[in-house]
Amino acid sequence: MRNVIVLFFCVLLAASVQAQDIAGNVKDDQGKNAAGASIALKNSKDSAIVKLSATDAKGHYIFPHVQSGKYFVNVSHVGFASGNSPAFEVNGLKTVAVADITLSKASSNLKEVVVTSHKPIIEVKADKIIMNVEGSINAVGQDALELLRKSPGVMVDKDDNLSLSGKNGVQVYIDGRPTPLTGKDLSDYLKTIQSSSIESIELITNPSAK
Repeated sequence: MRNVIVLFFCVLLAASVQAQDIAGNVKDDQGKNAAGASIALKNSKDSAIVKLSATDAKGHYIFPHVQSGKYFVNVSHVGFASGNSPAFEVNGLKTVAVADITLSKASSNLKEVVVTSHKPIIEVKADKIIMNVEGSINAVGQDALELLRKSPGVMVDKDDNLSLSGKNGVQVYIDGRPTPLTGKDLSDYLKTIQSSSIESIELITNPSAK
């Protein structure tokens, strides 16, 4: 049975204000904002995924706290062909504004049609963001902590402490049950959960009373 990890705030603390951000916008072939597109920040050297995000209602995305290096942005959206930004460098000196990415409609000129069902890597719901791990390339050879490190809005510091949307004090649930662990004990436990056993990660920044 695959696990579902839920991460949300139990305490809200002040967010860090020092960050190296990467930001950009995505539009469709009609020039309209592409909301809900899956965004992957990738390493230019080997195309490895560094971080995942999704566009908001205005087609905007942002990756905060990115370390120095060379990257490019990959965009995927239902009904459109995948698109990439030009490669760019993060040098720690200023926010990087990525050139707008325009998506093209997926080709419909096919000799044969094969219908398959795949969940998008990132799903944006009204009350949460879902990262679908099962069947994605992110599930290969990684543990739960590394998957959280790539998840939208999640930060893992040098001591493996978790924060969500820049705030500390998160509560982790696994298959609907809260984990009593915190700090290093929690990170050590997450490292024992292989990504192949995880179905999805749900990120809830404003949890309901339920």
